[in-house]
Amino acid sequence: MSTPDPVLHDVVIASAGPVGLFLACELRLAGVSVLVLEQAEEPHSPLKTPPFGLRGLTVPTLESLDRRDLLTDLEARASGGDMPATAHWMQQARRPAGHFAGIPFFHDQIDTRRWTYRLPGPVGSMATDMVSLEAVFARRAVALGAEIRRGCGFEGLGRSDTGVVVRAGDEMFAGRWLVGCDGGRSAVRKAAGIRFAGTDPEFTGYSAQVVLAEPGTLRPGRHYTPAGMYTFAAPGTIAMVDFDGGAFHGNAPTRDHVEAVLRKVSGIEVTITALESATTWTDRAFQATSYRRGRVLLAGDAAHVHAPLGGQGLNLGLGDAMNLGWKLGAVIRGDAPGDLLDSYARERQPVAAEILDWSRAQVALMRPSASSRALQAVIRDLIGTRDGATYFAERVWGLGLRYDLGATHPLVGRSVPDFALPDGGRVNAHLRAGQGLMLDFEGTAALRAFASRWSDRIAYLAPGTRERLGLGAALVRPDGVIAWACEGEAALEEVRPVATRWFGEPDSAA
Repeated sequence: MSTPDPVLHDVVIASAGPVGLFLACELRLAGVSVLVLEQAEEPHSPLKTPPFGLRGLTVPTLESLDRRDLLTDLEARASGGDMPATAHWMQQARRPAGHFAGIPFFHDQIDTRRWTYRLPGPVGSMATDMVSLEAVFARRAVALGAEIRRGCGFEGLGRSDTGVVVRAGDEMFAGRWLVGCDGGRSAVRKAAGIRFAGTDPEFTGYSAQVVLAEPGTLRPGRHYTPAGMYTFAAPGTIAMVDFDGGAFHGNAPTRDHVEAVLRKVSGIEVTITALESATTWTDRAFQATSYRRGRVLLAGDAAHVHAPLGGQGLNLGLGDAMNLGWKLGAVIRGDAPGDLLDSYARERQPVAAEILDWSRAQVALMRPSASSRALQAVIRDLIGTRDGATYFAERVWGLGLRYDLGATHPLVGRSVPDFALPDGGRVNAHLRAGQGLMLDFEGTAALRAFASRWSDRIAYLAPGTRERLGLGAALVRPDGVIAWACEGEAALEEVRPVATRWFGEPDSAA
């Protein structure tokens, strides 16, 4: 075994999945050195491409990507034909907006005027795939100076005077911090001794690409049956759940097995002539009891797992990375108070807990029982109303996300609206450097002078726009979350402790 790497990295990240790569981008933007270790030799996998690799990005994710100028590249890949319309819900006459346990709601039902904390205008999600996400993130991470080592997965953890020592194959790497983004079976979480707690699975889920002897024997769409649930998109894309307590998950699906489960769940004597690809998943819902132990942090599936119903998991992990990156960078640089990292778990653990319960609630509706079918009928009626569709859209799209930052102003803790500027620009573009932002709608000299005391960490902007949602001024964190806001003239004695809390001490005395 070789001696420890003489290069001390500020942060070592385990796994070059979307969460690890996005976190690497954020950390490099914060100016700290990053090493990403990845077990796989190559980033490509059939399960990352459509249809199985398709994912829906929620509003908070889209806002984060826009604030880092990553959304344009992702949209370009989508418009280039990489997103085939193979999902069953894309074949419907009405424009679908999402679903809850397979019960759809539609854009024409939603009343966006009720979201008074957002600017008027269209809102929704966007489809992409894991290959595109990882390619865009990896390209940006490398361009910013992150090092990615493939074929070099995390295997062991030790402590040192400077932080941690990571064993990967025959090599040792030193880092001040280690972040585990290595999935639900996280080796980092286990090595750090962080407990994973939650509820055991009720079913084994299957995603399969098959060749059917007679494709017309299955109706396209989602179907609930006395034995489970399946969806079918011609000619051979199948997803299904078998309520076996998760017994089969972890085994390699064969053609005979997938055919037997499909017959059981559908109740149709369908014949599969070839199995092109298949994977399994479950509704296990577990969460790390702590997101940090010493110099080790967790993000993404390493911190929380649940059923992939409605595409919430990826968005949850990217939200972790956006929340953690600037905070860890500020602590490493010495700008921020040492307890800033405590706010990472304080903010993100409740968000994950809500998503896990959201997933459990969907599983309750999917059970092949009379009581679940009755409850499903009630939810179907509710989701078909304008109030119901608007509520479910807010939850599924992530619009209700608000951190409890101890303030009463209705916009504090929420995502800053992307106000249009007189010069044709928008607020999101002013967050691309990874700094905070002081929005001063009144353009006061006192607030400009105040923000200048954190000139390397807070950019000042006087939007000069009439659409301001009643704001007089707002202090925005680097992740786009409003940390402080007022409706009239800013009281500097109120904003001063908030600025110090999130950005550390100013450059000079008052």
